[in-house]
Amino acid sequence: MTDTAPQPCDLLIEAGWVVPVEPHGVVLEDHAVVVSAGRIVAVLPTAQARARFAAAETVARPDGALIPGLVNAHTHNPMTLLRGIADDLPLMTWLQQHIWPVEAAVIGPEFVADGVALAVAEMLRGGTTCANENYFFPDVQAAVYKRHGFRALVGLPVIDFPTAWAGSDDEYFDRAGEVHDQWRDDPLVGTAFAPHAPYTVGDASFERIRMLSDQLDVPVHLHTHETAQEIADSLKQHGQRPLARLDRLGLVNDRLIAVHMTQLTEAEIHLCAERGVSVAHCAESNLKLASGFCPACALQRAGVNLAIGTDGCASNNDLDMFGELRTAALLAKAVAGDATALDAATTLRAATLGGARALGFGERIGSIEPGKEADLACVDLSALETQPLHHVLSQLVYASGRQQVTDVWIAGRRKLDSRVLVDIDTGALVANARQWRDRIAALGR
Repeated sequence: MTDTAPQPCDLLIEAGWVVPVEPHGVVLEDHAVVVSAGRIVAVLPTAQARARFAAAETVARPDGALIPGLVNAHTHNPMTLLRGIADDLPLMTWLQQHIWPVEAAVIGPEFVADGVALAVAEMLRGGTTCANENYFFPDVQAAVYKRHGFRALVGLPVIDFPTAWAGSDDEYFDRAGEVHDQWRDDPLVGTAFAPHAPYTVGDASFERIRMLSDQLDVPVHLHTHETAQEIADSLKQHGQRPLARLDRLGLVNDRLIAVHMTQLTEAEIHLCAERGVSVAHCAESNLKLASGFCPACALQRAGVNLAIGTDGCASNNDLDMFGELRTAALLAKAVAGDATALDAATTLRAATLGGARALGFGERIGSIEPGKEADLACVDLSALETQPLHHVLSQLVYASGRQQVTDVWIAGRRKLDSRVLVDIDTGALVANARQWRDRIAALGR
């Protein structure tokens, strides 16, 4: 028997624990992840990895838990620049009397680009490597995400009134087609249709979206069943609950990313399960706006693909997926009246593989498996706040904070190195955010 020469690889990440997410609930102690050409080559015990591979770079994190990069399944990331301007208000007052008027005054390519850049930095520092974006000027968003090497599904907005992005129904669809064509083959940035909500989009536009979603094989990212008022208004206007109306229009299928879903009957939960709908659960935003409680446990147990999102910084007020994990898990238990609801492993799965599957990225990211792209985050569990360490999954969901994220990679490229952002000038981001604060304050709102 002859010795085999070590196989070259780009990166070897040695971790105290690897949490692959798939298989479910597994924690691998003293394991390493091998990466080449941006993809995961192997997951194996550290000693074996050292013997079998010769790495161009080795990163050793003996106190770290390596997890798939978190997937923020619902964001309005340009709205980082509106963080805190209209707090402690109900949804429609917040939206109609504050957010929409401010947006009308400031929205444009510069606002969108600067807001996304700030969001990218915040997300990376919190272990998030992918976002499902829903805002105007998707062409600008896509360019900023691409420049930073950040993975995103960019929403193509459709809404039944003129905005700075488009002035008519036809223009919304024409511009959507242009952005989709530009980014259709990009390895990091994808597109989805993003009709705002059932109460701001008419049947004709939904029918066009359904047809184009089928033709282009892209998701539909939609706020729906967010409040009791939305349900009441839909019954009055359409004689149907929003989900029934969407079903009549052919949109309740495996391309639908239904956001919020706080008002659901048992029959609606089972319909979503049967049709393959994904639900993006935004626990903290729903709590803050008093919108209601998503029955996350009932959805998950019925077989609905559950994802987790932060919503925008104007209604959360952060992009902290670790905070969102904990809130989602605790809220699910209270809503279900069941302490076993949405356990730690299931919650982490929703924030990783669940989100990836919702976005149509499930074959590429969301778990630490050979062949998948290396979107990874390392969490330092040596801090006194996460000691003693009895159960890694519990500690990640219930005790860890985003400040414990030490390292992040997207497609094998380092984005956070020992808490330091790579190729991002944080001082410039802060200064820029302050000038936007001054510009918005000058509006007198």
